[in-house]
Amino acid sequence: MSSSSKPPLPPYMNIDPAKAAAKLSDPIDTTRFAKAATFAAKGRDDLAKRGHAPDGEKRLRRFSTWEVCRYLIPVATSHLRRVLKANPDLPQGHGEGGSKWFTLEEILTLRKFFAAEGAADREYLPYRPKDQPAKIIAVANFKGGVGKTSTTTHLAMSAALDGYKVLVIDLDSQGSLTSIMGGKVEDEWQTAFPLMAKDYAMNVEAENKVRERNGQTPLPLDETLSEARNVNARDLIQSTHWPNIDLIGSQLNLYWAEFQVPVWRMQLRSWALWDALSNALSGEGILDEYDIILLDTPPALGYLTINALAAADILLVPLGASFLEFDSTGRFFDMLYSTFASIEDGENTVRRRDGLPEMKFEWDAVRAIVTRFDANQQTDLANVIQAYFGDFMTTYRQEVTAMVGQAGEHVNGIYEADYRDFNRDTYIRGRETFDRTWAEVKEVLIGTWWRDAQMQKSEQED
Repeated sequence: MSSSSKPPLPPYMNIDPAKAAAKLSDPIDTTRFAKAATFAAKGRDDLAKRGHAPDGEKRLRRFSTWEVCRYLIPVATSHLRRVLKANPDLPQGHGEGGSKWFTLEEILTLRKFFAAEGAADREYLPYRPKDQPAKIIAVANFKGGVGKTSTTTHLAMSAALDGYKVLVIDLDSQGSLTSIMGGKVEDEWQTAFPLMAKDYAMNVEAENKVRERNGQTPLPLDETLSEARNVNARDLIQSTHWPNIDLIGSQLNLYWAEFQVPVWRMQLRSWALWDALSNALSGEGILDEYDIILLDTPPALGYLTINALAAADILLVPLGASFLEFDSTGRFFDMLYSTFASIEDGENTVRRRDGLPEMKFEWDAVRAIVTRFDANQQTDLANVIQAYFGDFMTTYRQEVTAMVGQAGEHVNGIYEADYRDFNRDTYIRGRETFDRTWAEVKEVLIGTWWRDAQMQKSEQED
């Protein structure tokens, strides 16, 4: 090629209008969206089943002796084998020879045995004060694609492997967390929607009693509200392929709550809509049945997210190490301030008038987590973000690994991936990404529990 040859023109130049028009289909009407949605639904189901067993069910894999002793129960492999041989009633694992594989149910049984019989200085069961309720952790940011669902999923799995009993609630109508956990949700009546409707219905009933005494016209209690009144939170909870993770799932119709909740609020201005989810979890005893409740929120500061944030004890905010995500997260914190300060001001104006104590939103802790981190390209910006957000930040940055992407292709969490499908070092690095995130979150969790227990003890002594 001679030096005088001209380089080819950029692909966006000299486009032939007639040829461009020939490539177009007929104008798109609304039914075409329905067709695309049908195809997408079929594809979603097909892809989601990549991680399922041949019979269509999703099952959790077994864990090897190496994994049990390295990650789950702090005992040497040789000691575990001696204990199993001396206690034939304990789960013996599956497989021939020295290579044994254990279900998580079996591992939980072994944990309890070692907690009773093992060394006193080892942690076989995770810390949880007896008289304290479950901690609610909301994972939120109004920017999409920052890793909310991935963070929620892997924290749930980390906690479950650690021995905690976990409830995950999918509040995002896209239902990604529900798919990962193998949930089946037919309509909005199997989501958190009826919990919010029930809370409103109970407030309407209370208001109508007042109106009846005052000779006023009662507020309507329509069929939706009457049906919701009979729903119990336990009716919505489904088990998953993890023995100690339960799910309240989601699907597209959950988004209807974003339209219905403000209508209800306009009909009954005294309804504290932000407390609907919290009231359902505490009022029906759900907080006593789990150790941790994780809330996955939609990428918007709508009514579902506001309910999640108001219910949460701990708020986790995932973000990538980019200017746009840093900027968006800063605006998210600004909106949190504006929204909840506005609620406080409005409510406390009424409370002061009526001689009632004022309300105040508080969280035990807030942590922003850098996700999808590439140390080769993002360290400088991540350090800047760390400097500006200060003690809101976790120390560890969740690194991108090939293992995370490969597990995601099979609609699985990395803990569900069989390490034999990877190079051993790749597996260890990939797992460490979420182990270290869980370690920081667990430290916050334990610290808040301990602080609550000390405050309760101090109050009892007074």
